[in-house]
Parts: sequence; C-alpha cells; structure tokens
Amino acid sequence: MNRTMTDAELIQKFDEAIEKDQIYVNYQAQINHTTGRMLGAEALMRWKDPEFGSQSPADFIPVLEKNGLIYKADLHVFEHVCKFQKRCMDEGISLMPVSVNMSRFDIYNTNYIDSIENIRKQYGIPVKYLRIEVTESSAIGGMELMSSVLSRLHSLGYLVEMDDFGSGYSSLNILKGLMVDIIKLDMIFIRGDIGGRGGTILSSIVQMAKWLDTPVIAEGVETVELADYLKSIGCNYIQGFLYSVPSDEDTFIEYIKTVKHEPLTASLSLVNALDSGRFWNPESMETLIFNNFSGPASMFVYDTSDRSIEILRVNKKYIAEVGCGRTEKQIFETNPWDYLDEENRKIYEDTILDAIESADEETCETWMKICTDICGEEKICVRSSIRIIGHGGDKYLLYAMVRNITKEQQILNQYEENERRFKNAFEQANVYAWEVDVATKEMRPCYRCMRDLNLPPLVVDYPETAIKAGIFPPEVADKYRDMMKQLEEGVGTIEDIIPLTVGRVPFHVRYTTEFDETGKPLKLYGSATLVVE
Repeated sequence: MNRTMTDAELIQKFDEAIEKDQIYVNYQAQINHTTGRMLGAEALMRWKDPEFGSQSPADFIPVLEKNGLIYKADLHVFEHVCKFQKRCMDEGISLMPVSVNMSRFDIYNTNYIDSIENIRKQYGIPVKYLRIEVTESSAIGGMELMSSVLSRLHSLGYLVEMDDFGSGYSSLNILKGLMVDIIKLDMIFIRGDIGGRGGTILSSIVQMAKWLDTPVIAEGVETVELADYLKSIGCNYIQGFLYSVPSDEDTFIEYIKTVKHEPLTASLSLVNALDSGRFWNPESMETLIFNNFSGPASMFVYDTSDRSIEILRVNKKYIAEVGCGRTEKQIFETNPWDYLDEENRKIYEDTILDAIESADEETCETWMKICTDICGEEKICVRSSIRIIGHGGDKYLLYAMVRNITKEQQILNQYEENERRFKNAFEQANVYAWEVDVATKEMRPCYRCMRDLNLPPLVVDYPETAIKAGIFPPEVADKYRDMMKQLEEGVGTIEDIIPLTVGRVPFHVRYTTEFDETGKPLKLYGSATLVVE
C-alpha cells in the first residue's frame, strides 16, 4: 500500500534509496507526430520505497532540493542514463538522445558539470546522446550564472533544453537572454482551451521559436486533438501519454526496437512561414510584443538576389519616432530605398549585410529625406540597430530598432560649426583658451594651444606640467602658482600680464571660476591674449 512519506522519512531513507536503486529512472519517448518516429527521450526520476511504495516526484523532489540532496540524486540519475546508453551500445540497440534534468541547485554547484563529464567519460557515451534540461524558473534572478553554465555545457558538446517553457513569469526575457538549443513547451496552460487565448499564445510561441531557428517539443500531450492542433501550428514534436507513458528500462528498450528513429531538426524559419497569417493577426502574441514591449521598431525583408527591401511591419512607436506625418499605409507603399541617397543607402545596406554575416546586432546612422503632404520635405537622421531573425533562400527577415537623432546631430553640427568659428576668431585675435578641472588638475587646451605649444588634448597635473614644459618661464612660475591657489580657494576672477614661453612674450592672462551648487570651485576657464604695444 502506497503512502506519502513525511519529509523526515524521505531524508532518513535517502541514502539507502540511492544505494539500493530505490531511486531509479523511467523513460518517456519524444515523437514526431507527423511521421510517428522517435527522436529522443526524457529521463524521469522515480522513487519506490519497499515499505511505503511509489512516491510522487512532486512530493519528494522539493524535499531533496530544500535539504541539499538533489545534487546527489541528479548525479545518480545521470549515471543511470549512462548505464542505459552503455547497455544499448553493448547489445547493438540504436542509441537515442536522452534528456537529463539539471535542477536550479545543480546550477549553483560549480562541480556539477565536471561530475557529469567524469561519469559520461567513465561509460564512454558520446555526448550527442545526452542532453541537459534546465527549467525556466532556474534562470530567474541568475541570468549571468545561467548563461555561463550554458556556455560551459555547449563547449563540451551538450545540447541544452529549456524545460517547462511558458509556465514561468518571464518567458520572453528567458528566450531572449539564454542560448538554448531546444524549447519544451508546458501544455498545462492550454488544456481545454485550444481555440481560445491559450491557443493564440501557444501559436505565437511556436512562431517565435521558428524565428530563432529552435526546435520545439510540446510535453504533456495526451490527446490526438491536441497533437493535431500542435502540428497545424508547426509543432510536430510531442512528448506525453498519447504515444508513451514513462517506462522502466527493460520496457523502454523493447519500445525502442519497435519504432523508427529520426534526428531532431529545427523548424522552418519565419520567412518561410509568413503565409500562415498569424503574423498579421492583430490579436496575436507577436503583435502584442511588437507594439507594446519594444521601442520604435520595424520588421523588413532584404532580398540578396535583387538587393530589394520590403517593410513588413512597423509599430506605433516607429510611426511616432520617424514617421514624419506618414501613415502606416504610406510607409508600406513606399520603397524604403527612395528615402536614402546613394551614400546613405550604401551605409544602411552594408549594415544589413554585416548583421546577416555576424548574426548579431549591427548599428548605423543614416540621413533620410521624407516628403509628405502634411510636413512637406523633411530631412531626419535615424540610428538603426539591425538584427537578423529569420531567413529563407535569398530572403532575410530583419528586425530594426530605430531612434530619431536629428536634434542630436543638429546640435553636434552646430557645436562643430561654433568650434570652427571660435578657432578662426582665436586665430584673428591672437587668443588662447583652456579650461581646468579644479578637483583633478586636468587641463583641456584649445586647438591653437595644442598646435602652437605642442600640448596634448589633456594635460594632467596642471600647472606643474606646463611649468616644466617652459610655457611659464621660471621667474613667473611661483606667481602663476599663486594665481591658481587663489582661484582654487574661491576667487571669482583674476587677471595679470604674464610673459609666456621661452621668448617671454607678454600675454594678458585672465581666469573665470565656475562654482558648484555649494559654492565650491568646480572649473577654471582661462584665456591668454597677446599684448600689442
């Protein structure tokens, strides 16, 4: 008769359960619903006590986690799987990849990966036949650690599955931030709701996985109706009671012998799946994310065969940021290349090609000339951060985050123009100018100072560096130090005639002090004007 053991009983019996294999492994197949072929299996931890009978994983696993015992239990399961694979090798049975769970507590144990590697090598199992499953909740609050663990597993050749995807609170962030190889969808949230909101969300998640070129396995599939629905939205891989109940090793080996096998492959990329219509559904998860949870953005297709570009979607923030009075319809109906001259088109197109080649985000700044009935002709500068999210044949689907930086560029251009004018004015007036940071004693000279006095863009330990360089002759060095001391003590302005350089050329030197909100000297602005006799 089965009875759930208390926490104390579980802890007390744990070591014996490990030693006597009362904690053991069941296997559940993963099937391609379209072909009926098996592509792998998941190893499931089970516990059967001789006195109290079978214990539910939902009862004993949290106890093991809470009491620091899950690490030992997970290694025990991993070794069981390696023994199983070794048996298949010895008996000439075709090997199938088996997924083994890695708990969030294993992630924090720096020895876990070394331990499973030692076990794998001990039994001589090729790494391609062992996959590591991590749960979505394992990453919450520890993305950097999780990312480093995944990188280590990938470096050793393991494929990593994200288990229970969709059951946590930050699925999209996890999907964005972690490089997992396979996504396993939790079907709990869709049961009884295939045609409702759950179905819409599920369809969107499958589509997003396609964008990422990531295979999806739906687990917990118990009915033909659900399996057929999953196939209709592009998710062919399933795990659940419909095809296979969790089985002991001997039963599972017999099952392996009766079914054909196939490798797991990624879904079609988004570009090849656009005809489904869900991409345009205003109620879909794609639209919700695109319109509400990202900044100004567009999605577009670039065709390498004819170098054409076609905008597929823009969100409301995009229209507000760079629309310049254009409607969404007008944006779609106009060739994007028409907004760019030859130089700016080359910049943008080169950035697209860089994004395709690097598979990473690439950024550029381009000037666009837009003409509308409302605003007339307007020239704007746009910073675009572009990333590839799908491809098919010669076509590449790209995602661009944009920002209108016209005002920034205008300010920068005005600043550069002012600098040019000041340079010219200084040239005509024989004026040198500089500023000094009181706290750091760093001096930043004007262009003329750098040119005529051979000063670097940043002079440290001012004025001592300038004194050593001979800009201030020895006989006036102490006088100049005293001027600086007065300024640092709070004098607002100070001026004097000082001979400068080895030629003792007289200059009218003037300083003005900038104070912070407490009245403490912050910066000193100096100038030197040639004294004309």
